[in-house]
Amino acid sequence: MSRVGYYLGEYKHNLTAQNRLALPKRFRFEIESAEIVLAKGDGNWIEGFAVEKWKQIVQQFLTVPFTEAEGRNLRRRVFASAMLVELDAQGRIVIPDPLLIWVGLKGKVGEEVVVLGVGDHFEIWSSAQFEAQVVRKS
Repeated sequence: MSRVGYYLGEYKHNLTAQNRLALPKRFRFEIESAEIVLAKGDGNWIEGFAVEKWKQIVQQFLTVPFTEAEGRNLRRRVFASAMLVELDAQGRIVIPDPLLIWVGLKGKVGEEVVVLGVGDHFEIWSSAQFEAQVVRKS
């Protein structure tokens, strides 16, 4: 399998009782470390980044001075929701509770989840939200 440098495709997996989610094999191949950053998306989804990509993105946010209200609000939104998570030997991640609540998956064992490649990062959606917000609007 060759590394493409981008997250491609749409995959469906189920959330386990321990809030674990298996990342698609293709995505795991693109991730060069055993850790990724998860953060709240602009809507009802979670965004996932390789650590190196996250560092690049963060540099852009840091250009807005924290002495300005816009900079403070941007940093709060970005950094407060971001969480570093580890991939286990089977390529699974544990999604932290605040992020599960954000996407409406808290306590929904066995719920189908859509993992979507969107180029330089990936998104995690509840299947119902994905259907309502993306598929029906297409």
